[in-house]
Formats: sequence, C-alpha cells, structure tokens
Amino acid sequence: MSNDSSRYRHWNSEQDAAGIVHLTLDRAGSSTNSLSREVLDELDLLLSGLEETTPRAVVIRSGKRSGFIAGADVHEFTDIGTVEEALQLIRRGQNILARIEALGVPTVALIHGFCLGGGLELALACRYRIASDDPGTRLGFPEILLGIHPGFGGTLRSIRLVGPLAALEMMLTGRTLSARQAKKIGLVDYAVPERHLDNALLALLALLAAPPAARQLPLRERLAGLPLTRSFVAYFLERGVARKADPRHYPAPYALLDLWRGFGRDEAANYAAEAESVALLITGSSARNLVRVFLLQERLKSQGKVDSDRPRAIHVVGGGVMGGDIAIWCALQGLQVTIQDLDKARLGQVMKRGQLLFSKILKERRAVEAALDRLVPDPDGHGVLRADLVIEAIFENADAKRELYRQLEPRMRPEAILASNTSSIPLEELAGSLSRPERLVGLHFFNPVDKMQLVEVVAMADTDATVLARAAALVLAIKRLPLPVRSSPGFLVNRILMPYMMEAVTLVEEGLAPALIDRAATDFGMPMGPIRLADAVGLDICLSVARIFSGHYATEVPARLEELVAAGRLGRKSGRGFYEYDRHHDSRAVSGSSPPPAEVSDRIMLRMLNEAVACWREQVVADAGLLDGGVVFGCGFAPFRGGPLQYIRDAGPELLLARLSDLAQRHGSRFTPDPGWKDLIKQ
Repeated sequence: MSNDSSRYRHWNSEQDAAGIVHLTLDRAGSSTNSLSREVLDELDLLLSGLEETTPRAVVIRSGKRSGFIAGADVHEFTDIGTVEEALQLIRRGQNILARIEALGVPTVALIHGFCLGGGLELALACRYRIASDDPGTRLGFPEILLGIHPGFGGTLRSIRLVGPLAALEMMLTGRTLSARQAKKIGLVDYAVPERHLDNALLALLALLAAPPAARQLPLRERLAGLPLTRSFVAYFLERGVARKADPRHYPAPYALLDLWRGFGRDEAANYAAEAESVALLITGSSARNLVRVFLLQERLKSQGKVDSDRPRAIHVVGGGVMGGDIAIWCALQGLQVTIQDLDKARLGQVMKRGQLLFSKILKERRAVEAALDRLVPDPDGHGVLRADLVIEAIFENADAKRELYRQLEPRMRPEAILASNTSSIPLEELAGSLSRPERLVGLHFFNPVDKMQLVEVVAMADTDATVLARAAALVLAIKRLPLPVRSSPGFLVNRILMPYMMEAVTLVEEGLAPALIDRAATDFGMPMGPIRLADAVGLDICLSVARIFSGHYATEVPARLEELVAAGRLGRKSGRGFYEYDRHHDSRAVSGSSPPPAEVSDRIMLRMLNEAVACWREQVVADAGLLDGGVVFGCGFAPFRGGPLQYIRDAGPELLLARLSDLAQRHGSRFTPDPGWKDLIKQ
C-alpha cells in the first residue's frame, strides 16, 4: 500500500493494491475529528492530487475510535467577525465538498461513531455511505442548537437524498439517528456491524460495475417537495416550530424554512442562498451566544475529566423524590446503587418509578431488568459498608443531617466520600458532627433529575481536592455537568433563583395575575415563568429555602407564600398552588391587574441579575464563564442570551444599573445594586 502523507498533519492518504485511495482523518492534538480550517485546507490539497489521478475509488474514514467527524470546529466560530468573513469561509467549505461530489470515481464515506453537522455534510458529498450499526453511531445535524443550519451544502444534499420532510425534521430538531434509522430513510446505503465495515466496502465496490438503481423517495416526500405544496408544508412545519422556539430569540429554524421555500432549479443559486443564510445567522447575537453556551458546556464537562477514580458503588439515604430519582439515574448509567429509607413503601415507589424510566429509555426487556438489578432497596443501610460514595438526600434540616452523619461516618469505608444533596445549607454548618470533614462534599442535583443537566459540586475551604475530583468525575460519568461551587448559603443556582421567584410572589401579593408575570419571564426567554416554577418545585420547598435565605441575606419571605403553604396549597403536587391543576396538570391562572410588561420584567429579571453580580463579586464560582454556564444549565436562563453576565455586557451594565437604581428608589432596598456592578462597568 503506497503512502502519500508526509505533507499532511491531519490526513493520511494511502492507495492499496486494488487502486483504492483511503483518506483517513486523524486530527492532530485532538481526541475527536472536526473540520477546522487547517483540516479543510489539507483536504483541498489532497483533492487536487486525486483529480489528477484515476484511483479505482476514494474512501474517507476516521482514524479516531471516538467517531467519524463531529462537525465544524465550533471554537473557530468565535473568530468570525463579519458577514463577509463568514461568507468566505462557508463558500470555501461548500467548494471543497463540491469537489468531492464531482470526483470522477466512486467515493465512499465509511462511518463509525458520531457523524454530525459538517461531518455528515462531508459524508453526503460522497456517492455512498456505509455506517456501523453499533450503538455509538449517531448521524445528524445539530447546527440548529448553535443558532444556525447546515451550510456546506447539507441542506440541499439531505433534502435531495431523503426528501424534505425527513431532512427538515433532522435539521429543525437537531435529533440524531442510529445507523439503522439512517438506513431506513436512505441517509446511508448500508448499516453493518463495525467489524464488517471493510467487508461491506469491498462488497459495494464489487457491485459498481452494475450499480443499483437510485432509491425512489416515498410518495409523501415527493409530494412535499413539489413547488405547489412546498409553501403549504412549510407553513405547518413553521407552526410546529413556533410552539417551541420564539422567532425573536431563535431565528435559525425560520431561516431554514425560508431557505427551503426559495429553492429553485438553479443549484448554484441554491448553494449561494444557503451560504448567505448561514452567514447572517452565525454573525447574529443568538448564534454567538448559543455558541458561547456550547463552549461553556464543554468547559463544564472538562471539570469532571480527571485522572481520579470515580465512585462505582453508590449508597443513597432518603427515598423521597430527590433521593429516589438520584438513585434511579445512577443505576440507569450503570452504577451499583443501594437506597435506604425507613419507610419501605417509599422504597417500593422508588422501584416503580425506576422501572418506568428504565422502560421508557432502555426499552429492551433485558436492559431494563439489568438496570433494576443495579437498583437495590436497602432499608437497613447495609450498602453503606461497601459504598465508594454515600449521598445524603433527606429533608432540608441541618440538625437532622448532622445526626444522620454521626450514624453514617463510623460505618463508611475510610476512603469513601460523603455527599449532601442539600440545596441551600452551607457545608460548614453540616460538617461539625464529622471526624473527617474534609471528605464531605455537596452534590446538589436539580429536579427533575432525569431532565436537569447541572449538578453543583460544592466545596468548603478544607475539602480534600481528591474528593472533589472524584465527585466531579462521578457527575460526568452519569452524563451530567459538574459545576465547582464554593460553599455558601444557596450556593449558586438557588441563590440566584430565589430573589427572582420571591419578587414574582411579591407581584402576586400586589394583585398581578400569575400568568402575566410568567409571560413576562418567558418573553424574556426563560423556559418557564417563576410562578409556574414555584408550583412545580413545591411551595413548601420554596418556603423552606426562602426561610433559610432570610437568615443569611437581607430578604423577606412574602406573606402570600406562607399563606398558601399553611392552606395546604403546595403547588402542582397538591393540585393547587398559585395555579389550580387538573389531573392532566393543566392550570388556570388567578385573575389580577395588568401593569406594563416592562415593569414586571424589570422587577423579576433585575433581581436575578443583581444576585448574579453579587455571586460573581463574591467568587461563589471561579469566574464569569462558570457562572453563566451554571445559571443557563441550572436555572434555564435564556440560552440565546449567553448567561446573565453576558446579557449584562450585551445590554450595557450602565443602562441596567440605572434601571435597578430606579427600582430601588421606588420599591425599596431589595433592589439596592450590588457593589459588583461598578467592577463590571470598569471591565
């Protein structure tokens, strides 16, 4: 096999005895393949050589075990300054992939693992695609999650190959497909076990003397693509998008549908329109902030990528909603879990919920049974003796937690970690009963555990660094994002959420309709309004946390919250809170007056932003990036705004400070600007 790779850093080019050229991408200095500018430049040079020769076929494959190609290098998006710069880069990518498509020999993409975004666009530029049908293989277009859509010709090639309905569903949702699903819709030609990829390649090449007829699109795909029906189909797709994405905040799906509406017979014009659409999106504020959030997510993941051994045997004390769901999630991710509670009926409920979640996600009976075998009810707490990590998830009372620790610590292995799921109590208040307080860490999960990505990893000044590293490694291993947080009342997420929620309750006390308050928040970009969020969390829990906060910060607990809890109106779980719920969890709003929306939005959002500035000044987390990432993934702060501190920078700290000061004059000291605003303005 001849090798012509001495000129290339990322690509290896070899021609075998049968005249087949194998182009293997193995990006230097990275564990994953992505299409950086340098990678594309080298591919361009390789294609120049291939155009001058006549190999029997060209095969593009990955040299990484992790997968084929993850997409474009997202880090390079931050270097794009203008629409013109973006257009130049996108057109270059389009031209390189067009050269692959125009090669006069058969081209094959040999896919294993992830094949996403620009990686899938490259595969679509090949004439054939063979994919491993192993579980790790996923194909898709996640660009919409970054505020853009495919731009290297992927919109046209995917629609041409699988039809507009299937292609647009992939692009509009960002969902990925398994190899078998991709084969079913015609996205790949063959789906085979990974060990048979090369055999499938040889079998395909043997057929090329009499290639099979092109696959005909299903009737519904052909009808959807007709000029007469395209606008009608796009209208209904847009209605579906509007239920999930506000066009003011997330323009990309609407731009994609507009692009498809305008496609004509002139292919060059279609590619030009695609490039122009992406260039406008990628230089807009929504995409810039969504890219920032993506990079913050990658940074949070890196907090758990440590050499320390992660815990494998977990013991959870507390079979309530949080404790049970933490145990269920850990078992789902392959850990051995024991769960302890004095109430055996609670443990029975945990097992029922576990079976429901396992069946929903795993589907196959054997996989569900294996997960249930890993989740062991343990009313007597025998699992403490074997556990690498003991998670305390009982009710939010410092005395009760300290008493539990006195019982647990003598039974724990010397190297085992003790973690509290406390949502608001500083670890220093809990550590007094321990002989080895350096092994105590906070692991604050958020409800619902199976949906919320963030876990706060809380440390005291004397917490052992190895303990923290192992705890963060566990969080990453169970597919969650570890956020290192300094121990303080409420930590980061709840401390920032609480003023926001309490101000919303105060607005209700003043006679405002909960639905109006919630709409002001969702118009800002929050996924759920503060009143509906309080009902979802449970008003009794909100009250408990608010009381703890009032002991540490200059905040008052709204009387309305006290009244509702005293009346047994605890929110969704009791059927009545600020809203009333039927058995389907629908709700009716309480009537109230209608003040100007700007006033409502300012009062709830500026209290949140003010607390974010205070947390930044106090270094509750290490820096602004971690704070923004924590609030986006823990509070659901509008991702298209990039996080609270990024939003302050974009909106102008001077302007927001003036509005906050005005609220302080009109509504009292709870709006007093934190001293950190002055530091932000200086920066």
